[in-house]
Amino acid sequence: MFSSPVSECHIYACLSALPCDPHGNFLPPGAPPPAHVNNNDDWFPYKNQLQFETAEFLYSKCQMSATKINALLDLWASSLYPHGAEPPFQDHRHLHEVIDATIIGDVKWQSFSVSYTGEVPEVNPPDWMRQKYDVWFRDPRQVVHKILGNPSFASEMDLRPFAEYSTQDRTRQYKDFMSGEWAWEQADIIAEDRSTVGSTFVPIILGSDKTTVSVATGNNEYYPLYLSVGNVRNNVRRAHRDALVLIGFLAIPKTTNEHSADANFRAFRRQLFHSSLSAILQSLKQAMTTPEVVKYGDGYFRRTIYGLGPYIADYEEQVLLTCIVRGWCPRCRAPRENLDEDALDRSSIFNEALFEETNTDTMWVEYGIVGDLVPFTNDFPRADIHQLIAPDILHQLIKGCFKDHLVDWICAYISAHHSKKNANRILDEIDRRIAIIAPFTGLRRFPQGRRFKQWTGDDSKALMKVYIAAIEGFVPAEIVRTLRALLEFCYLVRRHIISEKVLQEIEDALAQFHKYRQVFMSGDNPVVTTFSLPRQHAAKHYSSLIRLWGAPNGLCSSITECKHIKAVKEPWRRSSKFNALGQMLRTNQRLDKIAAARVDFESRKMLNESCLSSAINMLGDNEHPVPDDAVGLLIQVKLSRTPQRRRAHTLPALAAELGVANLVTLTRRFLFDQYHPDDDRDPTEIPLSDCPYYEGRINVYNSACARFFAPSDLSGLGGMQKEFIRSTPLWRKEGGRRDCVFVTTKADDLEATTMVAFDIARVLAFFAFTCRDGRHFPCAIVRWFDKIGDSPDEDTGMWMVRPGYLPNRSPNYAVIHLDSIYRAAHLIPVYGTDRISWNIKPHHCYDAFRAFYVNKYVDHHAFEIAS
Repeated sequence: MFSSPVSECHIYACLSALPCDPHGNFLPPGAPPPAHVNNNDDWFPYKNQLQFETAEFLYSKCQMSATKINALLDLWASSLYPHGAEPPFQDHRHLHEVIDATIIGDVKWQSFSVSYTGEVPEVNPPDWMRQKYDVWFRDPRQVVHKILGNPSFASEMDLRPFAEYSTQDRTRQYKDFMSGEWAWEQADIIAEDRSTVGSTFVPIILGSDKTTVSVATGNNEYYPLYLSVGNVRNNVRRAHRDALVLIGFLAIPKTTNEHSADANFRAFRRQLFHSSLSAILQSLKQAMTTPEVVKYGDGYFRRTIYGLGPYIADYEEQVLLTCIVRGWCPRCRAPRENLDEDALDRSSIFNEALFEETNTDTMWVEYGIVGDLVPFTNDFPRADIHQLIAPDILHQLIKGCFKDHLVDWICAYISAHHSKKNANRILDEIDRRIAIIAPFTGLRRFPQGRRFKQWTGDDSKALMKVYIAAIEGFVPAEIVRTLRALLEFCYLVRRHIISEKVLQEIEDALAQFHKYRQVFMSGDNPVVTTFSLPRQHAAKHYSSLIRLWGAPNGLCSSITECKHIKAVKEPWRRSSKFNALGQMLRTNQRLDKIAAARVDFESRKMLNESCLSSAINMLGDNEHPVPDDAVGLLIQVKLSRTPQRRRAHTLPALAAELGVANLVTLTRRFLFDQYHPDDDRDPTEIPLSDCPYYEGRINVYNSACARFFAPSDLSGLGGMQKEFIRSTPLWRKEGGRRDCVFVTTKADDLEATTMVAFDIARVLAFFAFTCRDGRHFPCAIVRWFDKIGDSPDEDTGMWMVRPGYLPNRSPNYAVIHLDSIYRAAHLIPVYGTDRISWNIKPHHCYDAFRAFYVNKYVDHHAFEIAS
């Protein structure tokens, strides 16, 4: 149930990724890869597994300072001294020397300098004209070889363009990058040169974005450049597994306020960016037309041809990349005053024609083009920067359309339609609603509401999950529907597989958004003067870009934002802060070497067991082997490992603790159902005397762990997600926490893949017991919720539920098997219009209200099953 859709692929024929020998001669079909000496006891430059894992732990995982490393190694040495042994390293210098001696994964840093070459004033020239600007980079060709040759990526790369079709309705669906139309079209162009037939097409994905490492004064801004390849699947690129690599730090020219608006300075700053990119990427240029032989992670060599692919960037970066004027669209020629007007795509050919026929002033004013700039893509074949701008869910939709536009507009609307006092009261009440929402795994809390100064992308994502229910009742239905349409658009484009049906839903959501957003511009007190906003307009291009490049979650700037932490911010914090860049480069190089060494050792099966297991086995004492921490990938819910000692140990005691007087009866009926699964009678018709009786010991647990397939969210191996479902009388010293869950009630209905398949219940306790026949029953005592209506609410798009009651008005409780729980559910109160008491806290949420929304926006998997 709820598995990945079944599909079939039509694979591109000409660029067929045929294996070859190191000289480029194609191998016969079925030939094995070239022989490779697999020495599984060569830890060079490390002595053994202990030394490698110690280095990885101290330098990569803990990021321990040199002083602390020395202190730890001294303690270690003192404990080993009586035995005549030594620790893995003498001190931090020894540790660094061993890491630096690693050959594999070593792509050295290089640099070049750029300076202004234009006309310089004879008197008092500005400093920026006389300075040299250093650009640091690593050879992108070597970096690409490292990615393609990574054995851990071998089974997670698409070496040929393909078209994927659903077997259910025979419609096209888009997932990973190579499933899009762009790769197929590029392969057609490349294959016109018959010498490329049989080669492998490798799209080069780039991304850049300035980032600040500290709010302190001083030079704390850096400009990292990243590279990935389109063959690596989206889940790998998003999973921080070194499929996205730091390849450069671009220069950031700065000047005084007096010269910051100078046309020459602005032109130099822009052209420096493009010239730097062109220079960095030169090593790839030859193999963009003439294939080169590259070794891949599966051990085969292949003739490989590169091509510039999408560029990941926020809007400010897109303006710089495409050489346009701020406020215009980087992809199409729509007029600045009405960006949503239908328009042709931009292209470098059109720009060059304009340059020949008009002047730069006309290009600036009428077309939004900075005519005196040359984009870096002009230096490479088959590349047009206007056609390579990637969709950016984070900055365009989440930070842009939602946070900077809708949230601000809603606050402005409330202020415009109420007195200042009432407006502030409503805004405070919205904050109060947000603050008391029940906790949920992965949901960021807003204890003081949404009013704080420093917003991050994660803050905006968290607010998206809860905001629509908080404003409902305070604003017109049109505003709620505007927000619903935007949220549904965001969640639909974030799916890991996007079918033609979903593309139509995306178009419908965008149309609804455009329809209902007019409320902000209508009436006597409009709060918006224009909808011609580049980040909102960008949504119009998503459908076509999905068809070109597959699901946008593999090209979002959130990937590069996350990489900033490991590649820039953490290395900066580890530095002395003085002339930090050189130290940051060295740190990144060492981290890459450690990561490459791990991949190499794993590919040779040298890390299949822990250090302790390995040591015990070497000593021959393996009667009680130490189990390695392996994680199963079954879709299941399991109780936590340790039962609670201070909770009830019998059913009557648990009934008294929970206030569920008929718990023993419910358990007996549960046991009857387990022992007679084919009995079709209504449970109430079964005499209680026919139900098994259990009076032995039970164990009560405070949590359970659910594992399920959720590839649209940030997930683990194979798209598996793990979350904890809590049911505990005390959570973080505040009060009880008893989570809600989706319970599978129509498991036999294969067509039921949404809320039709589920009921909602609140877990009052997890417990387990073993009957005399040895059967073990992990259970949950739950209170059912009843659905309100047979479809979602029209305004919010969320299903509504309320606590269930039996005909005699007693709460509807049940004991259910743990296997019937699918995953946790998050409910948000239907607040109504009453003010919320300040005595209500998050742990009161599920008890203090009469009706709830099933929050489908809490994560992307919930959106798929609760729509």
